[in-house]
Amino acid sequence: MVTLEAEDVYALAPYAKTLGVEFKEITEAGVQARLAHDHSLSTVGGGLHGGALMGLADVCAAVCAALNGPAGAAPATVESSTHFLRPARTSVVATARPLRLGRNTVIEVDIHDDEGELCARVTQVVTTVKPKAS
Repeated sequence: MVTLEAEDVYALAPYAKTLGVEFKEITEAGVQARLAHDHSLSTVGGGLHGGALMGLADVCAAVCAALNGPAGAAPATVESSTHFLRPARTSVVATARPLRLGRNTVIEVDIHDDEGELCARVTQVVTTVKPKAS
């Protein structure tokens, strides 16, 4: 069983920390993380930029796939589909869960705002790449 803590993720994928991802739960069954609403991440109308939401989803999906893959393997997103359902004008929480495990793992990520409204749903296909033997 692979285990990861938030600091492990930040060390392996510094973008997660740069974006401001705050992990709430990191387990094989699911990954939950928060992204605070910040003016620097907003777009016209004050909502969080779609790229920020997609970045949050990608980080959560990658961590979820890594936890469900072989030890030492690195996640690599091969496909991503995002459906924006409403503007996210508050902080958001993303919840990633595996839909299908295998060579190509399918992860679904729901992003809700502080009012509990679904703002985006992202489905990602993530493969895991084993490190080359030295």
